[in-house]
Amino acid sequence: MSANVSTFLLGIAGLGLLVGMATGVRAPRCWLGSVLAGALCALGASVCTLVTGQVWEWEWAVAVGGQVVHLQLDALSALFLALLSVVGGVGTLYARQYWTDREHPRSAPAGRVWWCVLLLGLGLVLLVANGLHFLMAWELFAIAGYFLVTLDRRSPAVREAGWLYLAASHLATVCLFAFFGLWAARTGSWELGPVRERVELAPLFWLALVGFGVKAGVFPLHVWLPAAHANAPSHVSAMLSGVTLKIGVYGLARFSGWLPVPESAGWVVAVLGAVSAVLGVAFALGQHDLKRLLAYHSVENIGIILLGLGIGMVAAGQGEAFWGRLALAGALLHVWNHGLFKSLLFLGAGSVAHATGTREMSRLGGLWRRMPWTAGLFGLGAAAISALPPLNGFVSEWLLFSGLMEAALTRGAVSWLAIPSVILLGMTGAMAVACFVKVCGVVFLGSPRSPLAAGAHECGGWMRGAMLVLAAACVAVGLMPTVFWGAVAEAVAVWQPGWTGDGAPASLAAVGRMHVALVVLSGLGAGLLAWRMHRHGIRRAVTWDCGYALPTPRMQYTAGSFAAILTQWFAWILRPRRVEQRPEGPFPRRARWETHTPETVLEFVVEPIGRLVLRAALALRQLQHGRVQAYVGYLVAGLLGLGLLVWGIARQGWQPCF
Repeated sequence: MSANVSTFLLGIAGLGLLVGMATGVRAPRCWLGSVLAGALCALGASVCTLVTGQVWEWEWAVAVGGQVVHLQLDALSALFLALLSVVGGVGTLYARQYWTDREHPRSAPAGRVWWCVLLLGLGLVLLVANGLHFLMAWELFAIAGYFLVTLDRRSPAVREAGWLYLAASHLATVCLFAFFGLWAARTGSWELGPVRERVELAPLFWLALVGFGVKAGVFPLHVWLPAAHANAPSHVSAMLSGVTLKIGVYGLARFSGWLPVPESAGWVVAVLGAVSAVLGVAFALGQHDLKRLLAYHSVENIGIILLGLGIGMVAAGQGEAFWGRLALAGALLHVWNHGLFKSLLFLGAGSVAHATGTREMSRLGGLWRRMPWTAGLFGLGAAAISALPPLNGFVSEWLLFSGLMEAALTRGAVSWLAIPSVILLGMTGAMAVACFVKVCGVVFLGSPRSPLAAGAHECGGWMRGAMLVLAAACVAVGLMPTVFWGAVAEAVAVWQPGWTGDGAPASLAAVGRMHVALVVLSGLGAGLLAWRMHRHGIRRAVTWDCGYALPTPRMQYTAGSFAAILTQWFAWILRPRRVEQRPEGPFPRRARWETHTPETVLEFVVEPIGRLVLRAALALRQLQHGRVQAYVGYLVAGLLGLGLLVWGIARQGWQPCF
């Protein structure tokens, strides 16, 4: 019965996306209804699989690329498909008002079509059980992502970000083409499934790590991510960060569960995760652009997820089920949690940019009074990403901390990995709190720093409703973590058969009770405060003004000055640039002090290597000049060299091995 229900729901979901593609150009309302219906049906199929634990499979006799279409949905892919459904549906609601035909007559219709293509491609990546079809679906959503990132392609920065995204996507595709091609060559089939007994396939994991790591935005493979997230429309940024990055995580989780992996693979993944977490939040602290700051926090949270996945891989290799299950469950739950609160934050940033026309934090300020809904919902997302109770970010990081602490207590070799990971994860959380205190203080508190901020207005109902759905989901996971444990435990059991999810950990239930008590006490405190204010009234007075009777917005902290001390700790990797103009004379007319954090890996590593390759290519191009005599000379020289090589090998007494 469950298989029939899933078949029906997934069929309706696919039909809804196809109708959305057909109607997206001319009929925005029909597009909205069909995409939402498809998202709800895909969510229903995912929930059905997660609740029952059954595997849904479907085959179509028609061959595509010479291969029979084979779709499969188990608990692991259902966990990611459910996230795609939620974020995709919410992003559709938001886009209906955020990117309208009236404001964007050229790009809005095309954007609706490419949005459907992106959702369809992502869904197929999660469902296909054939390597060739996986590559086709991967390329489909990569191309759709490029056109969505460059919707506003009049800006040179947007076009540059789009090309960088496209280059990184195709680097990932090349690695994955090699990965699946070698899989098919060594197994004799493009069909995907568990092959743990084929130990000769273990080295393929390194190709998967690079291919999926580029898409996930693992440091230092993240070079495309900040520019793409910052310059894309905000609902596209929410999808890129909330879901598309997780497809890279899905690939690593899926194939580390199906393949035999090298003994060092778990250690490498965990170390990459820890480095990404710490350096991601360090780069975020140095940003002045609101969306670019959020993009670097995606690098941080992907690092947290990979840290849990790496610890789980180490545990699986050592036969340690308890702490490995906790760490992996924390990682998979953080996939969901990050998708929720990061999408909420990007939609909130989009509301700010939509109302003010700028993403520069130092030009904002005082938006709390003008945009109370956006400020409150963004603040909730900031608390969630900072892993503060009683929200969902605390739950998944608590599970990960629990797994790391249990691993540290084993006093084996893994403790040398677990103990530093605990310290780095704690440091990451503290720096994330500092970063979002900066964001909320600079953007929403204080006085407006520019006329753009002074004239801001609250977002409309569709945009507000989309953010409310995500905020409610963040609260629900935080208050009822044991309800969601079953779905995560089913996914863990699929990844490592034998790691059963019977019963939630006692600590998780205690976290849920603590969160409920915290909400009740906070509600009582707020009610008491409101009663006292109503009874005694409110007295207003001038705050301490440091001797300035009329302070100006220029006297407030800026995004750079707030985090200056913390960013100095990481100056060795951030390489901040200072623009300084000192005051001169007794009555200086102007002074200036600015700091900017460059894209260090891109500007100091990738671009110099690219310039060297380009110079070498241009030098070799001189050999192609059109003179036939020279080409004949190249051929003769090549034949002589080959002859000398054969002669030298023969003199060494080489014997053929066949």
